[in-house]
Amino acid sequence: MGAMTVIGFIIGIIAGFVQFLMLFKFTSSVTGGGFSGKSVIYAVIQFLIPLAVLLLCAFVFRELLLPTAIGITVSLVSGAIIRFLKVKQR
Repeated sequence: MGAMTVIGFIIGIIAGFVQFLMLFKFTSSVTGGGFSGKSVIYAVIQFLIPLAVLLLCAFVFRELLLPTAIGITVSLVSGAIIRFLKVKQR
């Protein structure tokens, strides 16, 4: 595994974590009190994060595209599992 692969994976982990946070804030605000301006902003941001990161990788560093996509996926899935386990413990 090369250094560029690790860099792409780390970029993906960070982007996926930020996307998970935005998705969590969006779902919390919608289930807590309905749609508001803030919840719409969270929804838009959580869709734009992977789009921006993957497009940047595709146009600038093509070799980072796959590890970045894998990092985003790993971060989203692991965040959802951890959140599920936390809620289930309550």
